[in-house]
Amino acid sequence: MTASVSTSFRAATHGSVRVSVDARLGRRVVLMEVDPRRRAGALSTDDGDAITTAVRVARGERLPLVAALASSGADVRDGIEALHGWGRAARALAGASGVVPLLALVTGPTVSGPALLLGLADHVVFTEQGQAFVSGPHMVRQFTGQHVSRDELGGAGIHARSTGVATAVVPEEADAWSYLAELLTYLPDSVDHLPPLIPTDDPADRSCPEAGAAIPPTATGSYDVRTVIRAVVDDGAFVELRAGWAPNLVTGFASLGGHVVGVVANQPMSIAGTLDIPGSQKGARFVSFCDAFNIPLLTLVDTPGFYPGKDLEWRGMIRHGAQLAFAYARATVPRVCVTLRKSYGGAYIVMDSKTMGNDLSLAWPSAELAVMGAKGAVQILHRRAPADEQARLEAAYEDRFLTPYIAAERGFVDAVIDPADTRRELAAAFDLLATKREHVVRRPHDNSPL
Repeated sequence: MTASVSTSFRAATHGSVRVSVDARLGRRVVLMEVDPRRRAGALSTDDGDAITTAVRVARGERLPLVAALASSGADVRDGIEALHGWGRAARALAGASGVVPLLALVTGPTVSGPALLLGLADHVVFTEQGQAFVSGPHMVRQFTGQHVSRDELGGAGIHARSTGVATAVVPEEADAWSYLAELLTYLPDSVDHLPPLIPTDDPADRSCPEAGAAIPPTATGSYDVRTVIRAVVDDGAFVELRAGWAPNLVTGFASLGGHVVGVVANQPMSIAGTLDIPGSQKGARFVSFCDAFNIPLLTLVDTPGFYPGKDLEWRGMIRHGAQLAFAYARATVPRVCVTLRKSYGGAYIVMDSKTMGNDLSLAWPSAELAVMGAKGAVQILHRRAPADEQARLEAAYEDRFLTPYIAAERGFVDAVIDPADTRRELAAAFDLLATKREHVVRRPHDNSPL
C-alpha cells in the first residue's frame, strides 16, 4: 500500500465521524471513520450529516467509499434528530448503490441503525472482534426470554457463516485494511469506469490439464471446484468472497489474460453443489454487483439441481431461486458459462444457461445437460420395470441424453472443449468480449424478487 495522502472534510464539526479522501489503500477512496473512543461511537446529528457528506463526495467524485464502523447506535443526547441523521445517511447510501463501490470495515460492536448500514454496503470485512446486531442481547432477553451473548447474537463468525453479512473475517484491523486493498485491485472507481487490467506473466494460451484432472471418474464423486478455478485463472490467484456462507456456491474475483472476472461456481463439496436459498441469494447479489460495475462473469456449472425439502419450499425457494435467475437475466456484462459436469433441471437454467443470455456457452466432454439424471428419469418413465431392466435403461439414457453433444446440436452449447484448453478459450473469449456494450432501455427501476 502507498503512504496515506489525506484530505479531510468537516474536520471542525463535533462528533465521532471523520471524513477524508485517502490513499492508504493504494488508490484514492473516500474514507469515513467512526471513532469508538468518543461515546462508544454513538452517532450524533452531526455524524449523520458527516456520513451523508462522505457519500455525496464519493458519488460526486466517482470514488469508492470505505466506511470503518464501530458504533453503539444513535446518540441519545440528540434524541430523534440523531435517528434522522442516520436515516439521511441510509438514503444517501442507497442512492450511491451501483454508482460507486461501497465497502465497510467492522472493528467492534456496531448496533442498531449503524448495523443496518452494513446491509447497504457491497462488501463488509469484519475483524474477529467485530460485532453487529440490530437488537442487542438485553432486548432479546427482554422480549423473548432467551439469554444470548453478544458474540452468539452477532459476532463475526455468525455473520461469516449464518447471515452472509461478512464478506470476510480477518484477525486484526491491519489485516482488514490489507484485504480491502486487495479487493480494490479488482474493482473500478465507479460505474463510469471499467475494471483495471491486472498485470500478469501467465501465458493466456497456457494448457491447464489439471483442471480436468480435478473431476472424479465417478458421477457422484466430490471435488473442490476452487482447484478448477485456480487452474484456469491468471497465476492461480483467486479472491473468494463470503466463503463461509452458502459454501455450495463459490464466488470471487480473478483475472484471465489480465481482464478482471467475477467467478460463480457450484461447489460439489457442499450439499453436492445443489442450489438452496442462501446459495441463490449469494449468487444473485454477486452477479448484480458485477453487472453494476462492468465486471465480466465466468460461471462454472456442476449441479444436480435445487436442493429438495419441505422447509426450503416453505421458506420461499421459489422467490429466492428466482433472484438468481433474475440477476443473470438482466446482466449486460460479458458472460461466459462452462459446464464441467452435471447441469440438471431448473438449476441448469438459472446458472447462466444459453437462453438466459450468456455470450458463450462451453462444455467439457464430461458435461451432462438434461432435465434430470438417468436414475430419476428411468424411475419416472419406467417405474414398473424390473431392476435389471431399469439398469439397462439407465445406461441407455446416459448414452443418449447425458452428453453435451445433444445440447450442442441444438445450439444450447457453442462448443465442447478439451478441459486442458479451458484457459485458452476463456482468455480469448473475454478479450473478444471486452468491447461488448448493450443498450439498456431506461426505466425508474425493476422489481427484483426479494
